[in-house]
Amino acid sequence: MSKENILVVDDEKDIVELLQYNLEKEGYKISAALSGEQCLENVKNELPDLILLDLMLPEIDGLDVCKFLKNNPQTSHIPIVMLTAKGEETDIVLGLELGADDYITKPFKLRELLARVKAVLRRTKNNIPLSFKEKEIIKFNDLVINSIKHQVTIKDQPINLTSTEFKLLKFLASHPGKVFTRGQLLNQVWAEDSFIVDRAVDVHIRRLRQKLLTASDYIITIRGVGYRFKEEV
Repeated sequence: MSKENILVVDDEKDIVELLQYNLEKEGYKISAALSGEQCLENVKNELPDLILLDLMLPEIDGLDVCKFLKNNPQTSHIPIVMLTAKGEETDIVLGLELGADDYITKPFKLRELLARVKAVLRRTKNNIPLSFKEKEIIKFNDLVINSIKHQVTIKDQPINLTSTEFKLLKFLASHPGKVFTRGQLLNQVWAEDSFIVDRAVDVHIRRLRQKLLTASDYIITIRGVGYRFKEEV
């Protein structure tokens, strides 16, 4: 059973108790905080393996907590999964830009929440970095991305991609399950001196999907936020 320590931060005691009960059933050790200030105090005393962080908090809101933790070298490595009400797309984008690893909307389904928590912890355990130092060869089912040959194949059939499409696919596939905003993809894939707007990412994603054919559904749209690459089950 897993023994990772998860810090649940929410000002609603019912939600905290619900999450604590179900996460402990999965084998996690749970600590709780009912405010942003209490969260930071808890982290100061013991570094958790993951933080489930509500955005609407008293004293210090979740976005400020996320910013503080991600800007601190001692806590920047801690994965943060945001808990947010539906419709807060701006907050979701901002949270991801600040360094949050994933988000879950309220009201949430427990099965989905547990799966997302497990996936984020797995990525962290595998030390997948948020950088462009990806593997030379990435295999996902019938899709193979070969950086040495600068080639993509599906069922051993080569797919003709532009340089930008290749970089975009490779970056997403190197971080399966992690949500990226359009701004983050621009920073990672396009050159710094390129004058590209956020919506250009959508155009490249659309063209990339058209070329990927049967593998097009590996790239998942997160409405109002950005994109992520499918995780292997």
